[in-house]
Amino acid sequence: MAEGTTLMIFLGGIGGSPVAEMVAGAHRAIAQDTIERAQRSSAFHRVILVTDMKGLGELDPSVVVEFSRDPFHFGKKLREVIKRHKVERPFYIGGGSVSLLSSHELGALAKQLSSSQNTVITNNLFSADIVAFTPGKAIDAIDLPAIDNPLAQLLVRQAGLSEVSLPRTACYQFDVDTPTDLFVLKLHPNLGRHTQIYVEGLDLDTSRLERAMSLFTDQNAEVLVAGRVGSYVWSRLERETACRVRVLSEERGMRTDERDRRGEVRSILGFYLEQVTPHRFFESLAQLGDAAFIDSRVIFSHLGREPSLSDRFHSDLGQPERIDNPFVREFTQAALEAPIPVILGGHSLVSGGLLALIEIAGQKAGC
Repeated sequence: MAEGTTLMIFLGGIGGSPVAEMVAGAHRAIAQDTIERAQRSSAFHRVILVTDMKGLGELDPSVVVEFSRDPFHFGKKLREVIKRHKVERPFYIGGGSVSLLSSHELGALAKQLSSSQNTVITNNLFSADIVAFTPGKAIDAIDLPAIDNPLAQLLVRQAGLSEVSLPRTACYQFDVDTPTDLFVLKLHPNLGRHTQIYVEGLDLDTSRLERAMSLFTDQNAEVLVAGRVGSYVWSRLERETACRVRVLSEERGMRTDERDRRGEVRSILGFYLEQVTPHRFFESLAQLGDAAFIDSRVIFSHLGREPSLSDRFHSDLGQPERIDNPFVREFTQAALEAPIPVILGGHSLVSGGLLALIEIAGQKAGC
C-alpha cells in the first residue's frame, strides 16, 4: 500500500433536469468503478468521496463519504478535506473522469506519487481532471480555484511543485462532461461493470457517431475537427487515422483563463456564422469534410450566447424540439439536416473523446 496516498473523488454539481441527470448518473457509475479499481490495486491508503449526490448504491464501508452543500467552492472544499483528514498525498479525480483507466494503471500512479516529493502529476496542466500531488500542505500556498481546471497549474506556478504530465492517451484524457461523451462510452469496449450497465440502459442512437467515426479508416475521406483541439489530438489524428484531417484549433483554455466569462472568446467559425444562416453554415462545412466534430461551446461563447446547461445538452443529443433558446434550437436543427454527419459537443469531444474514438475505430478495423 502506498502510505499516505489518498484517492479523493469529487462527484456532483450537475443535476437540475432529466438530461443533466443522465450525465450525473454516468458520473455515479464511473465513480463506483474507479473506487473498485482503486481498492483492487491495493495502492491507496484510503478513499474519500466528496459528493452532493444521494443514491450512490453500495459502497465499501471503508470509503469515507463527505457530503457537500451549497454554496460549493472547489478549492475551499478540497483544502478543508485535506486538512480534516491530514492527507499527505492527495490524488484528486474529478467526477466523470478516468472511466477507461484500469486498476493496474491507477495503482501505478498511486505508487508513483508515493515515491515522489514536491510533485504534481496531472493529465492536463491547463485543464486538469487528475491532480495527484505532494505534499498535501501545498494547498495552502495557492489561490484556491472555484473549479478544478486550474488546480495543477496553480500548484506548479504558486506552490513551486514540479510537474509530471501523464501520457496523452484516451484513458487519461477522456472525461464525461456532456451527453456526447455518453455516446462515446456506449461504443467503447473497456468499461467498468457499473458504467457498462448504465450506458447499456440509456436510449442512445449512436448511428450518426458511428458514421462519422467510420471515416477514420477511410483513406478517401476527410474529417473536419473544430474547437479547443490540442496539438496532441491533431498529432494522433494524423498518425493513427487513414483519412485526411482538417483541424481548426481555437480558444484553448478559455474557461481556465475565464475569457468566456469576460466575453473575449473569438472564433473563426463564429465570425462566419454571424454572416450566414445556420443551415448555410453547415452546408459550407460539408464542403470542407465528409464529417465534422464541432466543439459548439466556442461558437456559443463567440456569439455571446449563454444557453442553459439543459439546452446545451439537448443540442448534443440532437433534440432541437426540447431546446428553449431559439438560436441554439435552429443551430441544432441545421446540424441534424446537414449533408454530412455533424457531431456536436464540448471540449471533451475534441480532446479525450476523439482519442477514444480513434481507439474504437482502430479496434473495429482490426488495427
